[in-house]
Amino acid sequence: MRNSFTAKIQYLLTVAITLAPWLLSMYVFYWLDASATWTSETPHRGKLSVVLLMTGMGLSFLIHSYLARHKPE
Repeated sequence: MRNSFTAKIQYLLTVAITLAPWLLSMYVFYWLDASATWTSETPHRGKLSVVLLMTGMGLSFLIHSYLARHKPE
């Protein structure tokens, strides 16, 4: 019972750590929009949005890959 509980907690922490960069990039995107830093007239807004989201998703992928490779058994 205890071992199952710790395994579930460890899995949830792994998922949270893995998703953190992607969620952070989404928050930065929201913050830039909400603070009116990015307006519809901002040059290359679409390209910068793609780069920002790809960075977050790429870091999440790399962290997930690292944690999956070094998974304690």
